[in-house]
Amino acid sequence: MTIWFTSDNHFGHHNIIKYCNRPFKTVEEMDETMISNWNAAVKDEYDIVYHLGDFTFGDFDLAQKYFSQLEGRIRILSNAWHHDKYWLKGTHIFTSKNGHLVEILPPMVVLEYPYTLVLCHYPIAWWDRRHYGSWHLHGHSHGTYIHKEDDLAFDVGVDCNQFYPISLEGVVRQMNECEIINKKIES
Repeated sequence: MTIWFTSDNHFGHHNIIKYCNRPFKTVEEMDETMISNWNAAVKDEYDIVYHLGDFTFGDFDLAQKYFSQLEGRIRILSNAWHHDKYWLKGTHIFTSKNGHLVEILPPMVVLEYPYTLVLCHYPIAWWDRRHYGSWHLHGHSHGTYIHKEDDLAFDVGVDCNQFYPISLEGVVRQMNECEIINKKIES
């Protein structure tokens, strides 16, 4: 089993190609690439994927269309006030390609893997146990948010990760690199 993180797919959202300068000619090409990349990475039906929001701008039927093509056990943060608001209304049940129920989580989640990870769609300046070295994973900014030098924060959105989810191991490598860089800056 592998733990994965991603955000900001914006499945079915034509204008995101222009807004984020994504390298796709059509929304169909973008969606097919992201679905293929997700399923190439998430190989095991027991893999867990934490999606931090902005899954699709569409309604319930469109959300289910995309969820049903994606591997793994999907856990998605509920950001009912943003792009996902249309399909998060009501009490719909979604399933992944493997038939697993998609879990709708609160807008902010704290995990212990064994690192303390604070998940939120939006980048935040001060998060739970930040001063004890916890890590903040977010999306929303499509790679444009600049953290302070001492922040252990990472944008897990598809625009920052070649349109793939990133594994927990990949996050650990990224954060260890940040810690090394920060130690060099301090000395």
